[in-house]
Amino acid sequence: MTEQKKRRRFIKPALLGLLALAAAIQLVPYGRDHTNPPVTAEPAWDSPRTRELAKAACFDCHSNETVWPWYSHVAPVSWLVQRDTDEGRRKLNFSEWDKPQKEADEAAEAVREGEMPMWIYLPAHPEARLSDADKQALINGLEATMGAKSEKD
Repeated sequence: MTEQKKRRRFIKPALLGLLALAAAIQLVPYGRDHTNPPVTAEPAWDSPRTRELAKAACFDCHSNETVWPWYSHVAPVSWLVQRDTDEGRRKLNFSEWDKPQKEADEAAEAVREGEMPMWIYLPAHPEARLSDADKQALINGLEATMGAKSEKD
C-alpha cells in the first residue's frame, strides 16, 4: 500500500471523529445562558460621550446589555464567550451600579494599558477598536465617572 493511501485511510476516520466530537460538544449546556438581567442602576456618567464609548468598547462584557452574536451559541466558542462575560460582569458591571463594583477604580487604567478591551474581542467587534482620541476620551471619562462615584460614597 502506498504512503498516500495509508494517509487517506487515516484522514477520513479522523475527520469523521472530529465532526462527531464537534457535534457532541454542542450538547454541553454551559455557554448558553445568554440572559441579560435587568439594568438596575448605571453610573452617573460624566458625559453622554463617555457612555457611548463605554457601550461600544465595554458593555458586551461589563453590563447587562450584552449583544450575543451567532458564534456565542456554538461550542466551544460559546464557553469562552460565556466565561468572559460572567467574569466581566463580576468584576465591573455598568448595569448594576447599585451594587459594589470590584474593579471600578481600575477601569481607566485597564484601557490605558491596553488590557481592555481584550485583544480576542476586537476582531469580531470593530466598533470596540477605538481611535487614540476616543481611547483617551474614554479613559478621561471613566476617571471622571469613577471619581464621581467615589465622591458620593
